[in-house]
Amino acid sequence: MTETPVFQVTGLRVEYAHGGTRVRAVRDVDLEIYQGETLALVGESGCGKSSLGRALLRIEPAASGELRFFGRDIGRLHSAELRRVRADMQMVFQDPFSSLNPRRTVAGIVADPLRHARGLGRGPARERALALLDRVGLGAEAADRKPGEFSGGQRQRIGIARALAPRPRFVVADEPVSALDVSIQAQVVNILADLAEEDGLTVLFISHDLGVVRHVADRVALMYLGQIIELAPRDGFFGGPAHPYGEALLSAVPTVADSRGRERIVLSGDPPDPANPPGGCLFHPRCRDVVDHCRKVAPELREIAPGRTVRCHFPKGFQ
Repeated sequence: MTETPVFQVTGLRVEYAHGGTRVRAVRDVDLEIYQGETLALVGESGCGKSSLGRALLRIEPAASGELRFFGRDIGRLHSAELRRVRADMQMVFQDPFSSLNPRRTVAGIVADPLRHARGLGRGPARERALALLDRVGLGAEAADRKPGEFSGGQRQRIGIARALAPRPRFVVADEPVSALDVSIQAQVVNILADLAEEDGLTVLFISHDLGVVRHVADRVALMYLGQIIELAPRDGFFGGPAHPYGEALLSAVPTVADSRGRERIVLSGDPPDPANPPGGCLFHPRCRDVVDHCRKVAPELREIAPGRTVRCHFPKGFQ
């Protein structure tokens, strides 16, 4: 990882129309993602993780904010310009069953980005596709078969090969193993991590599974109700989250420490309605450490140690 930012995100908002109101899925996010790192974006389902990832790639429109990719403002690019930039930004989707065209051969699926985004001819594109299939452990014998002939784990390997085909500089992996059996999740995660390291990729790894995140991440960004509420190096986060929400999530991860009496923190209630968020700190209705100040004043995202920021009035271990 270097200190060169691949993405600089400033004031990003993503909104959806729902029942006559505007629901804010991503709330004024500021974020930098550095070259060669894997940044894990974690949080409960519905917190805005996928919306943020898709907005970075301009798959979903942003209501406001600035997106700079290697210093270039891509939020204002027109379709033709964006098409050229997208070769450098790819996505591994959550569902390997619906993200692949069932009528195409595997070689055709993997070669398509090369032909359309990089302008390769049919022969060179197929040659690169065969090499990628070999890298993800499927081999050339998979090339002329259809996606329906493969298992979920194998399909996700095809999805990874397709994402890496145009030699991108940045990849969003959106819950890439959550739809797979636990027995094969580790295989797919290891393949993605190994290829990212070999190719020097920058990866935004979206997940709710902290066990997987601990294996792949360089840094962890914790998200709640559309906000980034903690950002920390992996070892710092897993050594002790500063935000009480992170503390609760980490307490639910089974570890050897559980047998030694580590407290299991159970959050009360459900996440608030994004269309009607609470005042003050968004997490205060579920926080066991809440005081009256939290209900009235929204905390700012602030640095509490080098490389660590948190959106909490009373961060754990840093008061």
